[in-house]
Amino acid sequence: MEELLEIFVKAFFGTIDWTVNSILFKITWYTNYFLGLVVISLAVWFFEIVFPWRKEQAVFRKGFWIDTVYMFFNFFVFAIIISGVYAILEQFFSSIGITMTSISIIDLKDLPMWGQLLIFFLVSDFVQWFTHVLLHKFNFLWRFHKVHHSVKEMGFAAHLRYHWMENIFYKPLKIFVVMLLGGFEPEQAFIVHFIAIAIGHLNHANIKLTYGPLKYIFNNPVMHLYHHAYNLPKEHRYGVNFAISLSLWDYIFKTNYIPEASGNLTLGYNDDTKMPKNFFKQLFYGFRKNH
Repeated sequence: MEELLEIFVKAFFGTIDWTVNSILFKITWYTNYFLGLVVISLAVWFFEIVFPWRKEQAVFRKGFWIDTVYMFFNFFVFAIIISGVYAILEQFFSSIGITMTSISIIDLKDLPMWGQLLIFFLVSDFVQWFTHVLLHKFNFLWRFHKVHHSVKEMGFAAHLRYHWMENIFYKPLKIFVVMLLGGFEPEQAFIVHFIAIAIGHLNHANIKLTYGPLKYIFNNPVMHLYHHAYNLPKEHRYGVNFAISLSLWDYIFKTNYIPEASGNLTLGYNDDTKMPKNFFKQLFYGFRKNH
């Protein structure tokens, strides 16, 4: 028991130390996730202000501040809270012979770094797309995912408005991907992280972008707006456009739906009026069946 407590405390305070050093810019700039999040957010927000798609939407749109709180809570505060638990789980799996390399099915070490990063990006994005589909199809998961879909006006910060339980769902799958790829976790993985953040922010931004022919590869603001649409055809009752970074999965599995490029859509879902407006109340939303 003492050993587990020691593992928990070490991971907990180690994550606090890493977070504080990030905020104080004591970490190399290109691996500083705090700095990266701030810079990418300000850049995309700037483009929203200068080139707004929905011109009547305020710069500080409805839900802007709660979305901003979610950005930093999900990426940093929750990471501190859960870090000790993940460290204990890693120790447990290691004790029964399950390590970062024990179940690998692809060995990337002989590929050039750009090839390793590309495969990691493709596989992890597909796993996230599949998980996103599950969040819509299973009621237990949908109850938590409703927090993300409670956005009524779209903007870049809505990207990271999601219930902390989604971290619980996504994190193990991301680790599983790393394990399948032979424990792939090079220092250059920050490149994939920042690309995903930038694409995710743009997808939710109040900017009209489709990327032309590249829309069949990359998710975009027009496509993702319909993912949040209140009214969808009956054949798409579970949702559409589940893409995270790459839209190609939706085109491959026929979950794409972009009838027009109108930005004036009603967003939300059937009973979204039940969603609390308070951030702290939303943290506990979804645990009851009537949610």
